[in-house]
Amino acid sequence: MKFIEEVVVDEFLPTFRSLLASDLRERGLTQSEVAELLGVSQSAVSKYVHGEVEETPEIAGDDRVRELVSRLGAGLASGEMTQVQALAEAEILVRSLERGDLLAQLHEAAYPPLAEYDGEFAIHDPDSRLRTAERALASVRRGVRMLENTSGFAALIPAVGSNLVEALPEAQGIDDVAAIPGRILDVKGRATVPGEPEFGVSEHVAGVLLTARAGGSDARAAVNIRYDPDLVAALEAQGLETAQFDAEGGTDAVREAVAATPDADVLYQSGGFGIEPVVYVLAPDAVTAAEWVRSLA
Repeated sequence: MKFIEEVVVDEFLPTFRSLLASDLRERGLTQSEVAELLGVSQSAVSKYVHGEVEETPEIAGDDRVRELVSRLGAGLASGEMTQVQALAEAEILVRSLERGDLLAQLHEAAYPPLAEYDGEFAIHDPDSRLRTAERALASVRRGVRMLENTSGFAALIPAVGSNLVEALPEAQGIDDVAAIPGRILDVKGRATVPGEPEFGVSEHVAGVLLTARAGGSDARAAVNIRYDPDLVAALEAQGLETAQFDAEGGTDAVREAVAATPDADVLYQSGGFGIEPVVYVLAPDAVTAAEWVRSLA
């Protein structure tokens, strides 16, 4: 595990201070004056200006870094800029470079698992896709473990298999839905999970969830189980809202059922020609969906 702060400390700061110290010296300031402005020792300044501190080429050659160094050097040397203002300007640049930019790229190179996440994000942004994605995966993981350890869950798995899925808040397609690759199957009376949750590996259950959301549901998670009128009644007894849809109506039927009953927690179809009857439990998250299903086992 490598923190982006380590990249800032180990690569950005030495490079930035080296460039700024050299700039200030070129403007006629003494080593003592440069040391005071940068808050470092004179010996450190000497190492900076004599090239004894290793610089990161990507940072040293970045136009934005060099432009800021020149601006801060001019401001600090003339007295028109305070140390606090210079610090604020540098911090702003650091934060911008952390968001899908130079520092984020260096962080990804130093910690390859980050390469799995597309798009721009700041690693410490509480609303970043990375964080919400990891939370969704963790939720599915916890829910699946709960179902695996529930005696009797295997008997609730339909012939087509079950899946437990959770969508990102702004999910647009199955790539934004975490699920179990393949399906959870009943193997000799035991629920068998083929692998750890991933994004984009469920079409059916994820598709039902996305369709329900498009129809007005605010559910973020779903799990499918076998259909039985008694199971539907048991879910209703828990206080859950149910809605039936036509098995042969496809996604339109799901969307219409949710539009008619927007607070539905349970969607079900009783089968059709070549179509197995199935119940879909919708919930705020995967753990809650698993808890509701566990109460039926």
